[in-house]
Amino acid sequence: MGAYDLAQTFATMYLLIGYALSLSAIFGGYMAEGGHLGSLLQPFELLMIGGGAFGAFFAATFPKSFKATLKALPMAMKGSTYSKAAYLELLSLLNELFTRMRQNGLMAIEGDVEDPKNSEIFKKFPHIVADHHVLEFITDYLRLMIGGNLGVMEMENLMDVNIETHHREMEIPIHAMTRTADSMPAFGIVAAVMGVVHTMASVDQPPAVLGELVGAALVGTFLGILIGYAILAPVASRMEDRAHEGTKMLECIKVALLATMNAYPPQVAVEFSRKVLFSGERPSFSELESHLREAKGR
Repeated sequence: MGAYDLAQTFATMYLLIGYALSLSAIFGGYMAEGGHLGSLLQPFELLMIGGGAFGAFFAATFPKSFKATLKALPMAMKGSTYSKAAYLELLSLLNELFTRMRQNGLMAIEGDVEDPKNSEIFKKFPHIVADHHVLEFITDYLRLMIGGNLGVMEMENLMDVNIETHHREMEIPIHAMTRTADSMPAFGIVAAVMGVVHTMASVDQPPAVLGELVGAALVGTFLGILIGYAILAPVASRMEDRAHEGTKMLECIKVALLATMNAYPPQVAVEFSRKVLFSGERPSFSELESHLREAKGR
């Protein structure tokens, strides 16, 4: 298993470990006080809360937003694809492209840009090719550079608009998931009120029965808060982190391309790109230099 796959695995484990810690503390504390888990098993309360929240989520989103949210959920569960290993791969790809451009001219990479999946250069960097947002960003702007019709300022403005559009699009599922998480306590209250109504309609029953009905109603409030803040909110936060990381990778590419347009050598352009990365994923100067030497030797 490579460094890229290990980063993915650890990120997924963090989510599962977080869920385990949160739920263990809540239910463990409840049981330590003498509570019985069977009392919390209220499927009809869960049906009201889950069904109501999903229906509201469905009604509040357009089909495009609904599909985007469903598509983004697995990515949040899996963890980040933008690790140090991924950035090293990106910087190596940019360095190789820029080196060929500098040695043989812009037209030397035209075939690679037009068909990157069959390019000998791009084939060396499978994780970049697999990310269609990153691949399209690189090839689209290299294609514009080859055309030679845009200046540096025009290219930078276009990139900024493109990156902002991409980020806003990535925020659509985040907002949808955040609103759903924030609404869960309210649906828990709805379920609790319905339980109280049921209890009031059963006042002729023995106290033991009434106690169970009141307990079931209170479980509705508990489940709404638990699902909203302990289950859905962490997923929304991870989705937001992924969006910021995706934007950062595009900014990294932008800086490198603009440096190349300003006639900086490939290694300098790549160094500019490295400096804009988040500190947690940014390779050191020596790490990058060593990686570029290894990539050149392949």
